[in-house]
Amino acid sequence: MPIEIADYGPHRPVAAAAAAAELRRALPGLFTELEHVGSTSVPGLAAKPVIDLMAAAPALAAVTDREAAPLARGYGRLDTGMPGRLFYSRDQDGRRACHLHIVPADTWATRSELLLRDHPADARRYADLKRQLGARGGPRRLHPGQDRPHPGADRPGARRSRPAERPGAGGVSPRRRRP
Repeated sequence: MPIEIADYGPHRPVAAAAAAAELRRALPGLFTELEHVGSTSVPGLAAKPVIDLMAAAPALAAVTDREAAPLARGYGRLDTGMPGRLFYSRDQDGRRACHLHIVPADTWATRSELLLRDHPADARRYADLKRQLGARGGPRRLHPGQDRPHPGADRPGARRSRPAERPGAGGVSPRRRRP
């Protein structure tokens, strides 16, 4: 079964900002970071039509203690087998609309989900690969080392820093430079 890969649309940062604002209102003071990540966060990149958000919290137990708030907004927690992370998804009109990844704040700077967005030159190759794999029906997710080009991998010695701010962040928190 083919996987839908959609062209970039200006609704993506708007939808991400709205979902992030809703979560911040529902869980005030919980997240130290909350950003639009993944393929839909890269302007011009084709992607599955699902917004990915990643949040950092001081501890995952602080999130599960307040889990009623995202559940009341249509998010359901899924066990993905990824340690050190909570994963929620929300459907809209019978289709997956949003993923929410929550990680401990002390691991935020190491998260690879932030890298693709911050290296758009690599994103074009990734979009081509996603379209090819989508047409064949899978895999549904790609991870670095599994056919996915790792951002900056073709630039030996390249420092993988992220810009302080991205144009079009749509109200989602701006990026901070790593030391």
